[in-house]
Amino acid sequence: MSTERTTSALRVLATQLGADGGLLAEALLEDDLPDFGPGDPGLGTLAAAGPRSLGREDEIALVVEAVYEGFLLHGGSSRVLDVTDGDLNILAGDRLYAFGLARLAAIGDLESVRELADVIAICAQARAIDDDALSAAGWQLAASAIGWGSSSESEAAKLALADGAESATLALARAARQLRGDEA
Repeated sequence: MSTERTTSALRVLATQLGADGGLLAEALLEDDLPDFGPGDPGLGTLAAAGPRSLGREDEIALVVEAVYEGFLLHGGSSRVLDVTDGDLNILAGDRLYAFGLARLAAIGDLESVRELADVIAICAQARAIDDDALSAAGWQLAASAIGWGSSSESEAAKLALADGAESATLALARAARQLRGDEA
């Protein structure tokens, strides 16, 4: 999957944070954005590729990458900000969650707002049990549902967390592939 849309979305996000001024503008990485390799999930690119995103691909990529960046900041890493201040990471993460959700709400995409709220909750649970695979599967499902729409299977997969993280991880990943048509 191309990282061009991800890089573009993060450049727009960095420009917006710089224009807003304040602590986040001061914390922006001084160098150009890193070169995203195969390790970056390209979630904005994934969400933008689906039929629900048609005609608003750049906006969808931006909001998904902003919310994902918020998640990364809460975990102490970032692709656009210097993360040496743990307290600022939490505040910046919250700001980027709000940025993405507010932009989606402004364009009336409440379905995508719900998907991102769900993944934020899944990731909070995953962090509590230190399960990166669960977070990754949750993000794959959220990006897929934003791009292709939800299904009864994807909603059931979110509820699988009650049965344990391992079964939830498998259910979330399977539901994401089904939404994209990668698996029958």
